[in-house]
Amino acid sequence: MSHPLAALVLAGGASRRMGEDKAALDLGGQPMLTRIVTELRRRCDPITVVAAADSPAYRAFSGDTDLVWVTDEDPGTGPLGALAAGLTDAAARGLSAVFVCATDMPLLRAELVDELAAGLGADDEAVIAVDAQRQHPLAAIYRSSCAGRLTELVAGGERRLLAALDEMVVHRVGVSDPSWLTNVNAPEDVHRLRLDKIAIP
Repeated sequence: MSHPLAALVLAGGASRRMGEDKAALDLGGQPMLTRIVTELRRRCDPITVVAAADSPAYRAFSGDTDLVWVTDEDPGTGPLGALAAGLTDAAARGLSAVFVCATDMPLLRAELVDELAAGLGADDEAVIAVDAQRQHPLAAIYRSSCAGRLTELVAGGERRLLAALDEMVVHRVGVSDPSWLTNVNAPEDVHRLRLDKIAIP
């Protein structure tokens, strides 16, 4: 793309399985949200974080004046509600497309943004990363023009991200390094990364 792509990081989850806020989880001396944002700054501007004003992520990191914060997601609507809120904000600011990820992807690299951006066609409303196991709707680029449709789905009670994809023109892209898509949801996931000696820079 000829200009930096905006990014949207979803950081408002309850982190129940982890037992502590994933955004603040220390990996190699850095909170995980800081690690994600630092990597995304290699490719993306601006970077927006979606997290409720009473969330641990907002309380811990909202002092970062280089980040844009969206705090008005509907409570209890999960990642789909957060995505709808983030895309609504992006559309209001004139951002046509945004790279979207979760805050729990410690091996994410800027090259993932490159590969997805290269796969975004003129008629695509989203381009989604896939690996051998599944598709990853929170490792994707979305057009902000989808915001209204996603907001309507959330208002109607939908909570499933994959259901939202059924309403969109989606291009699915197999990425060159599936490790970029690794999620950590529980303490054993972090432990497994270390046991497997996957570098956490």
